[in-house]
Amino acid sequence: MSWNCARWIGSATRSPSCQRTSRPPPPIRSCAAWLSWRVGLDLGAARERVRVARALATLPSLAQALARGELSYAKVRALTRVATPETEGRLLAVGRAGTAEHVERIVRGWRRVDRKAEVQETARRHASRALHVYQDEDGMVVVRGRLAPEVGAVLVQALAAAREVVYPKNVPAGTCAPGVSQETPTMAQQQADALALIAETALHHGIDPGAPGERYQVVVHADAPVLADPEAPGQSVLEDGAHIFAETSQRLACDASRVVMRHAPDDRVVEVGARTRTIPPALRRALHHRDRGCRFPGCGVRFGQGHHLRHWADGGPTTLSNLALLCRRHHRAVHEEGYQVERQADGELRFRRPDGRLLPEVPPPAAVPADPVAVLRARHEAQGLSIDARTTIPGWLGEPLNVGWAIDVLHPLAARIRNELPALP
Repeated sequence: MSWNCARWIGSATRSPSCQRTSRPPPPIRSCAAWLSWRVGLDLGAARERVRVARALATLPSLAQALARGELSYAKVRALTRVATPETEGRLLAVGRAGTAEHVERIVRGWRRVDRKAEVQETARRHASRALHVYQDEDGMVVVRGRLAPEVGAVLVQALAAAREVVYPKNVPAGTCAPGVSQETPTMAQQQADALALIAETALHHGIDPGAPGERYQVVVHADAPVLADPEAPGQSVLEDGAHIFAETSQRLACDASRVVMRHAPDDRVVEVGARTRTIPPALRRALHHRDRGCRFPGCGVRFGQGHHLRHWADGGPTTLSNLALLCRRHHRAVHEEGYQVERQADGELRFRRPDGRLLPEVPPPAAVPADPVAVLRARHEAQGLSIDARTTIPGWLGEPLNVGWAIDVLHPLAARIRNELPALP
């Protein structure tokens, strides 16, 4: 999807620097980040280009008008904020008839109508929320209701968590929670038991949602030789026994809590060390202060994980000079996808692709032909495009623009809410 967006933007704006090359892109987190890295756009401008490109994928008439030079990018950028496949034809006429300023004013008025309709719909849904709890003839309690989407999402997650407590997965028969039938119940019955647990827990602990940022831990058991050398024999498993790759263990161990356990030859645990942080808090603060974000070329995500350039299990020191800040995506790229990073003598980092080629911090500029205008005209002729000085001239004859009247005529919802909407400028 990212590459499709990048290619669309390149053809839409006729910028040769956006064309796809034969080399695969680095693992950059988004199409906008790739545009910022490859073309030099500001990240905000790149996000806007990607938004327009994705919108045009469902708006063929606007896309064709832009490709033929009939509408400027400024007009298309504004129109794609409000256009839908149903209203695209009306808004295309607005773009052809008006100036960029006219289009912006009509789009602002259109969005006010959209917001008014959205507020009305939100208020209607909020008013329709309900929860009915009543006792049936046989004594069973019946629950029926409608919840707002965000409230329903919380309930679904809570039911899933409670269901896993009441009916744990992959456990022997007879080990379910006390008072629960050992026979496998239906999903509806599991939901009912989960709701009972939620209610009992709330009454037991008090009605307090607590902090939303509660964290969960993933425990990995890895033999020391595996951390030092992925090819070495040994285990690398999660708490439930599921196998994970040795490179994944190395990545997780780069920046995590560490507990050293020593085993006897018969696999009995003979010593358990204290839990320590791989990267102490003071060193972590210094790392964030120095790197200011992910150091992978073209990324810059503000928060990340500490990566040991030489892994601590392989004798690398946990010092500032042996650490680099990488986001989750690029930490995985370095450990499990073959990308390499090393610190130079001058302290700068050098990244390489899996094939060893250098991945520059800033890509080299695209080659510009000796006569770019001639190349552009040749491309237009090959595509059957005829673009001249009058192609983008609007049909406006100088008459004043009545935005309120235009919105009443164009917007399909304007008539329904006209009496409730304040006068438009």
